[in-house]
Amino acid sequence: MLRSTLRLNLFLLLMTVIAGCGFQLRGSYSLPYESIYLSGAEYSLINASLKRAIRASGSTRLADNAADAQATFVPTMEEKLPIILALSSGGRVREKRLRYRFGYRIIDSKGRDLVLPGMVELSRDLTYSDSDVLAKTQEEDLLWRDMENDLVQQLMRRLAASKPDFQAPAE
Repeated sequence: MLRSTLRLNLFLLLMTVIAGCGFQLRGSYSLPYESIYLSGAEYSLINASLKRAIRASGSTRLADNAADAQATFVPTMEEKLPIILALSSGGRVREKRLRYRFGYRIIDSKGRDLVLPGMVELSRDLTYSDSDVLAKTQEEDLLWRDMENDLVQQLMRRLAASKPDFQAPAE
């Protein structure tokens, strides 16, 4: 009895501390656009993941074409680059850096930038060993997937934080 009361009190204390520090689970993002069109290749993993995240937000409709959308998300570049950081005395790779760069623009139906063009750059380091080629190849693939997921989350945060100006320019 005393033990369960102690556990309950400890649990309540922990929940109070967590609630008091402002911690909250990451929810869906509320985008400032009524509708958005994602241009880019349909087979792109980033495009598919962004569509899934936007649908999950519930506040923004995915348009079928740019003319029907309030905003258009345009990928400008995507680069995956493994970089050798260190070689062994025998000339074999010992350490690699995986660099992922992704550029984008958010434009209106007339091609004007709603927000400044942006770039997300991610990197991860990994050690490499010729004796564990299969394991290191799988680790590298896992890091690339992790970077893609991180990229989508960063893009969603940037889309949600963008402050578009929908006013027509004075002529």
